[in-house]
Amino acid sequence: MKKNINDALNKQVSLEAESSHIYLSMASWAERNGFQGVADFLYQHSDEERIHMLKLIKFINEREGNAIIPAIQQPKANYKNLVEIFQSILNHEIYVTSEINKLVEITLKEKDFTTHHFLQWYVSEQLEEEALARQINDKLKLIGSDKMGLYMFDRDLARLRTADTDTKNSE
Repeated sequence: MKKNINDALNKQVSLEAESSHIYLSMASWAERNGFQGVADFLYQHSDEERIHMLKLIKFINEREGNAIIPAIQQPKANYKNLVEIFQSILNHEIYVTSEINKLVEITLKEKDFTTHHFLQWYVSEQLEEEALARQINDKLKLIGSDKMGLYMFDRDLARLRTADTDTKNSE
């Protein structure tokens, strides 16, 4: 594996680990503030991001690269409300998409078609992540500050499953 590709993949490992911690912190906030459905959804999402990180680590090592386990900074711990959380999630997923696109660009430039093929899963995953974040933000806009609406949103989000979980359960 070329050094620049190894370095770029390790940057993505770090970003996936950071994502897992961000969602874990958001889940903790939601749980402390009475949104158990949101907390469960975010705990699950945190686990999913960790799986994304592990997938990258294993790929790097299988390709005779050098996967680096990153140090993680403490994420933000307090939020004003669910709107702030889910807008932050959308913004973060848009950023992750841009970073994956940069990684894909590097693989094409270097003609590393194996890594390019591997990354297509991440490209597809990001489409789903952004779509889900937009859908959730749209629902929160409709609800506004209606307490019954937020209660039902929390209950409904508990039933929502992430893409990775659905895929694993169908295998």
